[in-house]
Amino acid sequence: MLPRKLIIFDYSGTLSLESTLFGQSDYLMKQLRESGLADLGVTSPGIFWEQIVNPTWMEGSTTETGYKKVIEDRINAILSQNVSDDARVNISDAASLFVDSYLSHSRIDGRWQPVLDKVNRYPSIRTIIATDHYAEATPYILQFLEELHIQAVAARTAMAAPGSTSVIVANSADIGFHKDNLRFWEILKNGLDVGGVKGVLLIDDFGCNEQKGNSYSAPEKVEQRKRDTVRLLQHVFSAEVQAIPFITKDNRNEEAFSELITGTGAIIDRYLVAADDGQ
Repeated sequence: MLPRKLIIFDYSGTLSLESTLFGQSDYLMKQLRESGLADLGVTSPGIFWEQIVNPTWMEGSTTETGYKKVIEDRINAILSQNVSDDARVNISDAASLFVDSYLSHSRIDGRWQPVLDKVNRYPSIRTIIATDHYAEATPYILQFLEELHIQAVAARTAMAAPGSTSVIVANSADIGFHKDNLRFWEILKNGLDVGGVKGVLLIDDFGCNEQKGNSYSAPEKVEQRKRDTVRLLQHVFSAEVQAIPFITKDNRNEEAFSELITGTGAIIDRYLVAADDGQ
């Protein structure tokens, strides 16, 4: 049967809070040292964000290039042409170690398992995990879902085999556009044949949990991001959109995070009942 409603989960900062902790200055610095990137000149979080990530984010998150390759290419460019073959090997190895560690520390929190399992059992619901991420993230996310016994497929795989009831992992690197771009959602709507849904439920931190202490997570910017996202989804799907802000004041407060998942799960339960009743 065609789905009547969509449930869309954000990934980093929502399903995976661990991935946001990785980017905090103390932990990030530890990873830069252990991977060997610090020995190659990436000696501070500031250098990492400003000289490595920010200049390469568009390429890394909307193409198949991958995180390892953009880090490697960027460091080679910074060091100019005077890079020996041995040094290039070291750069490649360090980039691989760093990215593998980052993605390994980006697991879906196990407390989401009952929620994801329940929504995956409703044939009237299509569930999408949407993320702006690097190409390497897709197989990792699929692996994490498999570990939680959640059936899932990448968006491109689902588009090639319409009718799948598995959770869809929609990564910007696979789609070619970021989530704030109309084309991201149009491609999913058409490719997954979900143009006729009557409602959309969005669970997202809207960037609040991802950049603590940064202007990106300022309340007014988070609220604007929420409004923009809701309008975008309403426009694409011509359906009612309900947003659940998944926002925690302290990423390290396990009890508060657990309560937030429980509360969000209760809202989703009501949404599932309404969808089952044809509302």
